[in-house]
Amino acid sequence: VVSIAAGANMNASRLLMPLAFASSMGGMMTLIGTTPNLVIQNTLTKGGYAPLGFFSFTPVGIVCVTVGLLVLIPLSKWLLSKSEAQSKSRPRVKSLKNLSDEYRLFQNLYRARVRRASKAVGSTVAHWNLRQAYGLNIMEVRRIDGPHARFFASVTQKLPTPDTVLREGDILYLRGPFENAQAFAAEAGLELLDTHAMEEAASGDDRPLEFYDIGIAEMLIVSSSKLVNQTVGLSALRTDYGINVLGIRRKKEYLLNDLRDEKIHANDVLLVQGKWADIDRLSQDEDDWVVLGQPLEEASKVTLEYKAPLAALLMVGMVAAMAIDAIPVAPVTAVLVAAILAIMTGCVRNMQTAYKMINWESIVLIGGMLPMSLALEKSGASDMLSQSLVSGVGAYGPMALLAVVYFTTSLMTMFLSNTATAVLMAPIAMAAAIGIDASPYPFLFAVTVGASMCFSSPFSTPPNALVMAAGQYSFMDYVKVGAPLQIIMGLVMIVALPLLFPF
Repeated sequence: VVSIAAGANMNASRLLMPLAFASSMGGMMTLIGTTPNLVIQNTLTKGGYAPLGFFSFTPVGIVCVTVGLLVLIPLSKWLLSKSEAQSKSRPRVKSLKNLSDEYRLFQNLYRARVRRASKAVGSTVAHWNLRQAYGLNIMEVRRIDGPHARFFASVTQKLPTPDTVLREGDILYLRGPFENAQAFAAEAGLELLDTHAMEEAASGDDRPLEFYDIGIAEMLIVSSSKLVNQTVGLSALRTDYGINVLGIRRKKEYLLNDLRDEKIHANDVLLVQGKWADIDRLSQDEDDWVVLGQPLEEASKVTLEYKAPLAALLMVGMVAAMAIDAIPVAPVTAVLVAAILAIMTGCVRNMQTAYKMINWESIVLIGGMLPMSLALEKSGASDMLSQSLVSGVGAYGPMALLAVVYFTTSLMTMFLSNTATAVLMAPIAMAAAIGIDASPYPFLFAVTVGASMCFSSPFSTPPNALVMAAGQYSFMDYVKVGAPLQIIMGLVMIVALPLLFPF
């Protein structure tokens, strides 16, 4: 969304809060869309009631999305209007695309594929003496492993060494004059994929320069560095760290060609290329240089696009296993199997990445609140609270009690997470419904909707918190946009829930 906003020359804050709110509203569509839905499902089954189906939430979700769109579009237009000067005042970490553009990596970059009948098959990189014979640098060798079907293919990026043996199907990334790349392709029998100076125009199956295994980063040479006054070729960055130097920024000047014999000066900024693990190793040595930005964080943002079809298939299979009653697989089993297959098939970069994707704060929070809910039940606090609701509001009818349950849940979610609120309120709502001889379903739906549709606080739901820094929002921004939406959503739901789930 940030990229779309930049491309449309508009402020991302106009879009990020609606994005967060829309994800919460869309989560009401299915059983697994948001955690409070699973909480009320567990409360119903423990109470001996029929469990909800995978799409039992869909009518409620449709109402949420409809109301949200009608209210949010004008509200966000009127109230989310931060000035461009304010948005540009924030310090910005250079992304991989920013670095590529700044150092013009795509300029004079060409790709050549090794064909079956090519002379290059079985030869080494050193055999072709590219620098001296053709004035070319080879930046990367990209290799597609596994089955020929793109669906299951796996892409490997290699930093070429003199001993790298070329295989059929390898794609060589060459930098230098186009005429030289053309001459080398003709001599070696390669298929030149690009006939233009900018690789960005490539499309279809031809993959542009990506950073799956190999990344780039900037490093600042400190004045006391042992690299000062050494040439790039003698700097030992390649031998000691497996790092290539792609460019040098010296004050306002960029040096991009014939760097091997260029001397390194103090305060030079070097654009380096290497495996992400080697760049991480480089950042740990701070005596001679400082690695700028957050390269490992940038690496975590790199998506493995070639795995997208397989990841989509795994997700569809997981949802189908949970949604279709004829498939005898428990939801937790379907999720775990899909997660394991995603790791085994390479859709997730590595186990470290998989562990980082787990929101441990939420797990600890839920783990702590479940015993709290049990304590409320065993100590009689839940019964006392539900009886207070029944005696205080029950006389005015189930509609009034439903309204109190909904807005109490909504209010609590402003101070607790939506999951914690649902865990605490679900047994109270069920006991209150039973106390007036009403069906617990509308009351429990009031709990999950009230917990999930809390928009007035940046801390009530994970999506709200996620966009706060990126959109440069203040707490009052959530109040201005979220509070009216939250109140209107509550009023609509108090009317809609009894129609969808009668008392």
